[in-house]
Amino acid sequence: MNAQAGKARGVLRTKLEQGSFQHERRLPCQPLAWLVEHFWFVGWDLRGLPPQTQETLPHPNVHLVIEPPQARIYGVHSGRFTCELKEQGRTFGIKFKAGGFYPFLKTSVSTLMDTSMAVPDVFGAGSESLEAGVLAAPDVEAMIVLAERFLLDRLPPHDAMVERVSAIVARIADDRGITSVEQISEYSGLGTRALQRLFQQYVGIGPKWVINRYRLHEAIAQLQEGRAVAWAELALELGYFDQAHFIRDFRKLVGRTPAEYARVEVGHDR
Repeated sequence: MNAQAGKARGVLRTKLEQGSFQHERRLPCQPLAWLVEHFWFVGWDLRGLPPQTQETLPHPNVHLVIEPPQARIYGVHSGRFTCELKEQGRTFGIKFKAGGFYPFLKTSVSTLMDTSMAVPDVFGAGSESLEAGVLAAPDVEAMIVLAERFLLDRLPPHDAMVERVSAIVARIADDRGITSVEQISEYSGLGTRALQRLFQQYVGIGPKWVINRYRLHEAIAQLQEGRAVAWAELALELGYFDQAHFIRDFRKLVGRTPAEYARVEVGHDR
């Protein structure tokens, strides 16, 4: 069995109000670890209950998503992802590492920004078998076996730049002290323009966007943990010049102000 991945980031609603909801994330086998961040599965049962909305914040990653009526490959999305869950269903996905889809696409990943494409457009004839197999699979383990076999059969030549880009993005995600592109330039040894070109080609979005999104992910995580938050201090800590700018960005991405989100989604008044 593939090991569990770490805690999910950017999930705005961590549980459904009614019904059952299953969310699993599994790490890939070692030969795929430089390309795939994790496999994920979502299943729900809302039969006899009203539909419910699930929302997640965007990440700098490409996803291959398998669900009826068609499997699709999704590039980085600039806004939050909203999905209405109803009746009963399940979805399986492959989350590629930041930069990890470039060896398959073989062209700038920025061409996938805010859009999607059919799986055969990238992986060629015969890739429809992955969709059929996953949809018929009895459980998550069987889905992962099919997905790993599919990718291993199409394993691209090793590209050291993928690991370099993935390491930079992981550093941004994990180090909340990173709030500017200049810090990443210093860390990576790349000039600002070279860094921008590298991110557009391999990640599909610029480094400033990645920094901003992960700092907002950090704000969401703090709210979900129920911490008492001083908004002005948090804004400065996350690299904003003032509280108003932070709240404006938060509301644009999440759809609510931080205080509204804490009250409605987390159940805390802050």
